[in-house]
Amino acid sequence: NSGATSPRDEPGSFLRPELDLSKSATMAVAEFSTQSVVSEDEIEEENRPRGNNLKLWGNLTTMNLNNMIYTNIQQSPYFKSNLIELKTYHEVIDEIYYKVEHLEPWERGSRRIGSQTGMCGGVRGVGTGGIVSTAYCLLYKLFTLKLTRKQLKGLLEHPDSPYIRGLGFMYIRYCLPPEDLWIWYAPYLDDTQEIDVRAGGGCIMTIGAMLEQWLTKLDWFSTLFPRIPVPVQKKIEEKLRGRRTKQLSEGQHRSSNFGEPERPVGRVTRVDPESDSRLRKDRHGCATSMLATVFYRHLILKEPNFPDLWAPGF
Repeated sequence: NSGATSPRDEPGSFLRPELDLSKSATMAVAEFSTQSVVSEDEIEEENRPRGNNLKLWGNLTTMNLNNMIYTNIQQSPYFKSNLIELKTYHEVIDEIYYKVEHLEPWERGSRRIGSQTGMCGGVRGVGTGGIVSTAYCLLYKLFTLKLTRKQLKGLLEHPDSPYIRGLGFMYIRYCLPPEDLWIWYAPYLDDTQEIDVRAGGGCIMTIGAMLEQWLTKLDWFSTLFPRIPVPVQKKIEEKLRGRRTKQLSEGQHRSSNFGEPERPVGRVTRVDPESDSRLRKDRHGCATSMLATVFYRHLILKEPNFPDLWAPGF
């Protein structure tokens, strides 16, 4: 029938719903764009690889360690003779607990910048660079175990030693994908547990401060961490700035809602126990000592205008 109209030609049949749908879609996109900044961390969390296996990044042989450090670990008698005997994750954790005292790559006093002559020249186990630290030997031992996600999380949450936690965080910095660093580190940036990272002591920082340094600087004593790609580094720095701004605004909000200014606390005068007990006794009776004073001043000293008994400062 040529005179028949199609459903699309009828007013309000399909055309209006299509327009409404496009309008709704536009609004939805606009709403999503306004929320994307707020929910960026949640989106990253959702996109984070699941399962117990960890995705490693970079050189799967050297763990992205400086070549000098890696070579010294391979030549270290401690690594070749002692750590070779450790077969399990828990055995390595126990070794960290008892042996690690700092997070430097070299043991104190063994680092030689120039030629290897003198005390360390020709000494077995002392290669170019110095004696590699127990911490870095155990870090590489953890790498040979190919930690699972659960095991790595166990290091980060371990209650017995900050050095167990420190090596867990260092494992992340060296061999996990740079785009995952924020996801792993962010929950611990406010961690206040202290750790002395210098060989011989004298460089105490909180876990949170240490992690922020690892996110923003490559230098770590006499070595370098793996370089973070520029786009990833920019995102990390933006998040750190946003975090500081939020902390600052929350601090100002707390101070503005604190209430009235605090009254200065005067010096507390110590009360003689004997007189204090006498006053306590009078409170339950007739305040005898105070009344006696009143009558004495009024009758004996003839002071008709003596101060009010209850006036302040009497």
